Amino acid sequence: MQNTPLKILFICTHNRCRSILSEALTNHLASNDFTAYSAGSAPAGEVHPLSLRYLAERNIPIEELRSQSWDEFEQIAPDIVITVCDSAAKETCPVWFGNTTQLHWGLPDPSKLQGSDAEIKAAFYSVMATIEARIRAMQALNLHDLTPRERVEKLHNLIAKEI
Repeated sequence: MQNTPLKILFICTHNRCRSILSEALTNHLASNDFTAYSAGSAPAGEVHPLSLRYLAERNIPIEELRSQSWDEFEQIAPDIVITVCDSAAKETCPVWFGNTTQLHWGLPDPSKLQGSDAEIKAAFYSVMATIEARIRAMQALNLHDLTPRERVEKLHNLIAKEI
């Protein structure tokens, strides 16, 4: 019997790079296990063009990606909320997150990098590789079979192993 995919909301303040990459990669790699969304507390209103370019280079669908506010996601009742930037992790989250499993990934922002095209591309690909590894590790945890408390513990242990 197939479980209903868990809903993950990735949050970054401006929702234009790291949260977008996380949403796209999760939906591409793990759609049987997770349905991913992304949002920001102060969305930029546009997805960073290099996020779109490097996702497209890897044949990951980009058509549905857009920068949007976390206010648009109250109705989806996410199972897991993951902040991917330090500023979003420090913000007061909406009350409707309630008892939702919350996690912080703290990904570096490749869109802020100054350097050659090759260095910038390498930075994007490095962040994408980190996201992919974390999604694959989350898949291996069989999160559907865990209580919310067990889910939090397993997810926090997953990140702690990387440090």
